[in-house]
Amino acid sequence: MYRKLTVVVWIAFIAVTFCARAADTYKLDPAHTSVGFAISHLIISEVSGRFNDVAGEVTLDKDALTAAKATIQVKSVDTGIAKRDDHLRTPDFFDAAQFPTITFESMKVEKDKITGKFTMHGVTKEIAMPVTVKGPIKDPWGNTRIALSAETTLNRTDYGMKSMMGVGDEVKIKITSEATKAEDKK
Repeated sequence: MYRKLTVVVWIAFIAVTFCARAADTYKLDPAHTSVGFAISHLIISEVSGRFNDVAGEVTLDKDALTAAKATIQVKSVDTGIAKRDDHLRTPDFFDAAQFPTITFESMKVEKDKITGKFTMHGVTKEIAMPVTVKGPIKDPWGNTRIALSAETTLNRTDYGMKSMMGVGDEVKIKITSEATKAEDKK
């Protein structure tokens, strides 16, 4: 009887061990990550730009997104016009000296939506956005990669930025990224 019980316990242990899979952490690949934005200008057109310095990580459990966090360096704002970028870094807009980063940290992840704390210009608000995850796949260099994309719209004045004549308050944000499994070689 004791022997049968021991065998059953070992079989159960082995089954649980093989079925259980630890969550995997992926680091955002800066060369394949883009945080872009578009905002109306003089009501008739849009100005677009991006942030060139983004870092972060995401966690997948059984290939489902479970957590994400990212930090954007505000000084990396890039619209392709140096004079405009310098103005965006001033207190008229981002105030990069006082608020050097924009951050996001997830609080809840559902099938196709991520909700988290978004901090910009010293103000933190909860936002939710649809998110798509593709992969994981093995790349040609032996790394495990995933791709993520998300889009949302926010009102910049909700984050303490001044409303300005000719510049819209609603900002469209588009995020595309690849991330590499943390323990893979690079």
